Amino acid sequence: MAKAKVGAAGIEYIQGALKRPKKQDGHNHGNYLVATHRTAATTSKDCQRLYTFDADRYVRTSPLSTKELQARNRFRAVAALVKARKEDLMAITQDQIDFLAQRDAANGKKTMKAYLWKVCGQEYDQQG
Repeated sequence: MAKAKVGAAGIEYIQGALKRPKKQDGHNHGNYLVATHRTAATTSKDCQRLYTFDADRYVRTSPLSTKELQARNRFRAVAALVKARKEDLMAITQDQIDFLAQRDAANGKKTMKAYLWKVCGQEYDQQG
């Protein structure tokens, strides 16, 4: 089910599945129509997109490769490190100082979340 926000000038954004395939007699009829609206912090001004997919789009046809499993494990571990670091009261002040120091650099991260993902990702890579 899709959500829409309506303002004075009309529809501001639509987010979610507008249409899903109908499953009948063991197979799907139709396709997916999905609208996305980016709400996360970003530097891009393009936040609304519309996609259409075949009915079997979300059916995996091959097993997970070793590289995919490693990427999933890295993501899971780095996400846990980011969560723990965001809640660590001893590290918050220093992280804020370090973030502000690198923010305006050429390759600096523009959001605190992106900065923490970068730092925690580097820590994870050094461990392994």
